[in-house]
Amino acid sequence: MTVRYGLENTTVLLTGAAGGIGRALAQAFVTQGATLLSVDREVGGIGKGLACDLNNDTAVAALAARLASDGVRIDVLVNNAGTEHPTPLADDDPAAMQRWSALLDNNVTSMVRLTRALLPLMPRGASVINQSSIWGLSAVADYSAYVASKHAVIGLTRSLAFELAPRGIRVNAVCPGWVRTDAAMRTLHAMARQRGVAPEVVEREIVARQALPQMLEPAELAGVFLFLASADSAALTGQSIVVSHGEVMH
Repeated sequence: MTVRYGLENTTVLLTGAAGGIGRALAQAFVTQGATLLSVDREVGGIGKGLACDLNNDTAVAALAARLASDGVRIDVLVNNAGTEHPTPLADDDPAAMQRWSALLDNNVTSMVRLTRALLPLMPRGASVINQSSIWGLSAVADYSAYVASKHAVIGLTRSLAFELAPRGIRVNAVCPGWVRTDAAMRTLHAMARQRGVAPEVVEREIVARQALPQMLEPAELAGVFLFLASADSAALTGQSIVVSHGEVMH
């Protein structure tokens, strides 16, 4: 039996909807009857696709202007887009710091840029959901930029929860654990190579730390996002909801 969240008359704008967690969220919102706007670098995927480079001020402003001219109301904004790659401190590549800064811009500043641009389109009762990670509550070696970005997302979420409360807009974050996506598997394989072990060894170690010892699947996150998007979560703002099979208990 599918739980209904009362999202039939809502418009949801979701970034990073092309694959992995984003695609699962897109499917979940459409199944709930929401009007879905899927924003990615290229048009495609589920719902109405909108191409936009979220790291570009002009592109984001143009997207907001286009939506405003079409009379679009954004009831739910899901800032899901992000990237993940190692940034070891000992990396002596001349471009290492550029990659470090670019990851922060992609994972944090882009959220601010888009949320700020879309704010005039959000009514009272709107919900903003930011994608963080359990690494926003913990840490791991060699991924300092990613870890810093996900900590920053939690801080941003808490600050905006206060700032947007007078407008009646809620802001929360979701902190997934290890989800079986292409991006997560690339990280797992990179960690295995760095240690000189098989990827299966790293995966066994990951699930051994969980109360429910198995990798998450993207669809398992959907219910948390649907709840935070719905009026049923009206009392929640500034929260960071951990979904990790018990690897991190917050």
